[in-house]
Formats: sequence, C-alpha cells, structure tokens
Amino acid sequence: MNKQLNKLSKSLGYQFKDSQLMELALTHRSCGNNNNERLEFLGDSILNFVIADALFQQFPKAKEGQMSRLRARLVKGVTLAELAREMDLGEYLRLGSGELKSGGFRRESILADAVEALIGAIYLDSGLEQCRNRILSWYQSRLQSLSLDDTQKDPKTRLQEFLQSRRAELPKYHLIKVEGEAHAQTFYIECEIAFLGQSTHGQGSSRRIAEQVSAEAGLVALGVEGVKLKKKGSGQPGIDQSGVE
Repeated sequence: MNKQLNKLSKSLGYQFKDSQLMELALTHRSCGNNNNERLEFLGDSILNFVIADALFQQFPKAKEGQMSRLRARLVKGVTLAELAREMDLGEYLRLGSGELKSGGFRRESILADAVEALIGAIYLDSGLEQCRNRILSWYQSRLQSLSLDDTQKDPKTRLQEFLQSRRAELPKYHLIKVEGEAHAQTFYIECEIAFLGQSTHGQGSSRRIAEQVSAEAGLVALGVEGVKLKKKGSGQPGIDQSGVE
C-alpha cells in the first residue's frame, strides 16, 4: 500500500489486509467496469443495518417512525458526504478524466458512494463486527447528539400531510434554474401552493434540498399550527390570513 493510502487508513481508523479492496472502493465508474458500484450496494445495506441497530439500542422507547426518520437523516447522501470530507476522501478517489475535469472529487453523490463502498470493502476484509466498529466510530458524535425531540418529518412531507388533511390540492415543485459548475451547482425551486394562493421559493446545492427549503417556506407562510379555514365567496376553502405568519 502506498503512502497516500496509508494516510487515508489513519483517517478511516482501519488498515486493510487486502489493499486491492480499498483501491476498488475508491474507484468511480468513470474509470471503467472495474469500479466500486458493487461494494457501494453492499455497504449501503450494512450501513442501514448498523445504524438501525444503534438507534434501536440507544432509544428503547422510540417509535418506529421516529427511528426511521433518525436513520434517514444519518444515512442520507448529505451526511455521508460530510463524513467523506472529514476524512478528506476526495483526495484519494480514482476518477476518469471527465470527472476529474468537472471536479468530481468534490461532488456530493460521488463522495457518499465512496463511503458506502469503503464500508462494503471493510466488511469483506474483516467481517461484520470490525465493520460495525468503524461505522459507529465515524458516527459517534452524530449519534450522541441525537434526540427524540428532533424527529419531526421533513418539510415536504409535513406540507403534503397538512394539505391532505384539508383535502387541498398537493403542492407542485418547479425547477426554475440551475447555476454554477457541475461540482458546485445551485438549484432554484418554486413551490406552487394553490391552497395558499401563492408560490414559495427555495434554493440549495441539490434539487432535493431546494425543494425542502421551498416547502419549509410554504409551511411558514401557512402558519401551519395556527391556520384557520374560512369560506370564500365561491364556497371554496381559503386561508384566514390572521393565522398566517
């Protein structure tokens, strides 16, 4: 194993017996058919299991929905990319020329996939318990900071359920524009809410994040907790503006 990969091993807290597994986990599909996609598939399943087990042990009184939302937060691409950056993983990725030119070593999805591939590689190299130990070590501070008081559903889900409870038309999300280079894009989303009679907007580093931001803006505009229905002249339900923040 070369000096560069030895440095990464220290960041991972794990020394591979089979260095080829490590190298494969760092190889993006842009390099050819011999890449990390299969390891990513394996690592994704192991990560979900380990985090689910950790949450089950940590929160003995938690409901299924609460644990599901906490797990989703911990295993989502944004969190995995954060872990990758903490390890400076982008420096060690093996990318094709096109991805190198477009800054693929900074791209959230590529970083997240590489973390999952490394999990799969560690499992194959040393088994489940060693793999579990590494995952829990990486996630230690995040797990310690969790609370059941912070298991609220994401803004898109909350907005949809709010509108459904009032038998109102569901929100429509429109991509307005995308700015920036491929490795550092900003997405602009419009959330059309017929029940509110106006649209809200959001922006973020991915379409998903921008949609969540625009949905959150919609919840704020609706007042959610204090919304009161009133009848318009047409007989259709409207918003009592006294309940809108």
